[in-house]
Amino acid sequence: MAVAKIEISHRTIIFTVLFLIFLKFLFSITSVLLMLFIAVIAMSALSPIVDRLQKFRIPRGLSIFLLYALIWGLISFGVASLVPPLVEQSSRFIGTLPGEVTRLSAGRFDLTVFQPQLSALPQQILKLALGLLNNIIGIFTFMVIVYYLILERKNLHKYLSFMFGDGNKEKAAEAFVNQLELKLGSWVRGQLALMLIIGFTTYAGLRFLGIEFAVPLAFLAGLLEIIPSVGPIVSAVPAVVIAYSVSPVTALATVALYFLIQQLENNLIVPKIMSKAVGLSPLVVIVALLIGLKVAGLAGAVLAIPTTLLLEILINDLYRVYYKKS
Repeated sequence: MAVAKIEISHRTIIFTVLFLIFLKFLFSITSVLLMLFIAVIAMSALSPIVDRLQKFRIPRGLSIFLLYALIWGLISFGVASLVPPLVEQSSRFIGTLPGEVTRLSAGRFDLTVFQPQLSALPQQILKLALGLLNNIIGIFTFMVIVYYLILERKNLHKYLSFMFGDGNKEKAAEAFVNQLELKLGSWVRGQLALMLIIGFTTYAGLRFLGIEFAVPLAFLAGLLEIIPSVGPIVSAVPAVVIAYSVSPVTALATVALYFLIQQLENNLIVPKIMSKAVGLSPLVVIVALLIGLKVAGLAGAVLAIPTTLLLEILINDLYRVYYKKS
């Protein structure tokens, strides 16, 4: 019986080594790739607005600057109106939370191991705020990248045409970029609308129930709305804890409030805003969320849906191109 010989050529060895080096290089620049991906998401959301401004014969570069000025103006207005009550109520909330947790446990749990962490929470928040100041350069760099992506939006299909083989590769790449801009941009705008709706609805409900700290609790609910399925549940926990300090009936009413908001979100708000934009089934969303949490934690959960949309568009386009080619 003849024994088959397996020969590995020098070319195969060199290719394998170079491929491993390339993988290591990609791993070392993960943060840069992540920033580029987020910049593409931002470009997808802002580029259609810039296109509309161009219809008024405003140069594309100036349109981007005007859009930036509008965005920062809205952020400044929101900070000026929201931050003072948010800081004041959040400080009182953080100060009372350890006592409320201890009182609610009623000696059934040993929470002494958590007391140092809870008491040091304000200092940690202060350190976080100071650390955010060090990210100004990163934010500026991100804005510059988004600026040039929007500026070069009309030429992106030329840069990506290498992925689509021969034939009408530029046309295929242009269709890919258009789909990417449509779905990712719609996801961003829809997500912002959801966050605002949930935040204001939660604030109105908490104020109606007479629960303290309505501003930070509503802000938390709106912020965590970006994490599908898990976010609304997590945001309800501190609200129920505070409500229980008033009375068990108030706590039950708070649970009912968050449950009602989530039902309205799932059955009315999300279908109206996000179904056409995303078009993913709930099962795909949950699986993508779990994978994102496992791979990259909270950031992975936030980016799970846009990453899934990107992969869906890319796989569909590549399959269509190469299937027709074969």
